[in-house]
Amino acid sequence: VQLQASGGGLVQAGGSLRLSCAASGRTFSSYALGWFRQAPGKEREFVAAISRSGGSTSYADSVKGQFTISRDNAKNTVYLQMNSLKPEDTAVYYCAADRPLHLTVTLTAWYEYDYWGQGTQVTVSS
Repeated sequence: VQLQASGGGLVQAGGSLRLSCAASGRTFSSYALGWFRQAPGKEREFVAAISRSGGSTSYADSVKGQFTISRDNAKNTVYLQMNSLKPEDTAVYYCAADRPLHLTVTLTAWYEYDYWGQGTQVTVSS
């Protein structure tokens, strides 16, 4: 599968952005999906994940209640709605995909994913 992330940009603190990640192929529903981010000088960190079924989600503690991950299998797209953005949310955001056996599993570690998008820059100004 090939992944194309979009929707990043420059936003003021307190603002919102919605990231999208479009996937190629006809087996999108067989993939669990996730979002990670990497700030300058820092390691890539987990942000959010959603199961193949869409019924299970996981979030990093730092974004719980602030970010929402969702998927639209008809559009082969996963989204990350980001609200109340803070300067510390500034990073390159990456989407990722892999194919776990179970419908309800969420993958929260970067090494669990084989497929990655190119990243989209999110900059939050104070």
